[in-house]
Amino acid sequence: MKMLEQIGMRAIRSFDPETAHGLALKALTSGLAPRPGAVKSPRLATELAGLKLPNPLGLAAGFDKNAVALHPLTKVGFGFLEVGAITPRAQPGNARPRLFRLEEDLGVINRFGFNNEGMVVAAERLAQRPRDVVIGLNLGANKDSDDRAGDYAKVLTKCGAHLDFATVNVSSPNTEKLRDLQGREALTALLNGVMAANSELDRPIPIFLKIAPDLDHDALAEIAEVALQTGLSAIIATNTTLSRDGLKSKHKGEMGGLSGQPVFEKSTRVLAQLSKLTQGQIPLVGVGGIGSADQAYAKIRAGASALQIYSALVYGGLSLVEEILKGLDERLLRDGFANVAQAVGSGRGDWL
Repeated sequence: MKMLEQIGMRAIRSFDPETAHGLALKALTSGLAPRPGAVKSPRLATELAGLKLPNPLGLAAGFDKNAVALHPLTKVGFGFLEVGAITPRAQPGNARPRLFRLEEDLGVINRFGFNNEGMVVAAERLAQRPRDVVIGLNLGANKDSDDRAGDYAKVLTKCGAHLDFATVNVSSPNTEKLRDLQGREALTALLNGVMAANSELDRPIPIFLKIAPDLDHDALAEIAEVALQTGLSAIIATNTTLSRDGLKSKHKGEMGGLSGQPVFEKSTRVLAQLSKLTQGQIPLVGVGGIGSADQAYAKIRAGASALQIYSALVYGGLSLVEEILKGLDERLLRDGFANVAQAVGSGRGDWL
């Protein structure tokens, strides 16, 4: 199966990256993908913000923006899924080309700009979601909105009944001035609005916040304080970076957010700093550059209670999910941890 997957990936990579991504989603919905089901073991089973997960490895937002492949994605091995980002109104995003492979660096640059089909379409699809997996939605704001903070609450109100969690995404670098919402005053107001909308749902859900890796210690301290004050359920650390340090690939100068291997160290250091700042009072989701079991384990030991991947799938395929989880299980066993929770933060000092 791995050989067939590699052949298929080579064929798909002969297309431009965005077309290739569309073909990969079509292959997935047609059943042409690894289907091991959720990878399970007593050591891998964990909880995130009260949500019971068969394993800690989730799919990051962006892979399935419009919730078109929820059913087949539950068969790949993930412990949970996050779709989106979704904005109130459909929008085309930025002009193509807007997705670039950095093959020498095992990275990706994108400047999509929250392209999506809007919350009405997303809600219809999420209403038909599989019920045997934890599914969350990444909330976004329309580019031309005169109330971006209010957009997040609108999407939650429309889609919340069909979700297990929702993520406030103020960390995309591809919508002008969106990252300005990470400041204390703006973020507090935004999150209070989302929390008010959440309280109006028949079944309020955990609310997460996704942050950028390009924040200094003081900014992280502010975010940790706001997160605790507003009652956030988790922080996802981190989104893509604007940094271009050490890149070799020909597309290194493209505008947009950089993900994949080049962001691993930066995002893990931010994760460790947040872990220290929050002192276990709020769970953290580690994302950014995970492409192996060692890197997944490093994120957990730096302070992550759960993990997400996306860019590594471009190079390693969906079989990478099972490979990482089996390797993670072996490392937990080797080091005498009975479960993921026992390992969380055990190596944080290595990253501070």
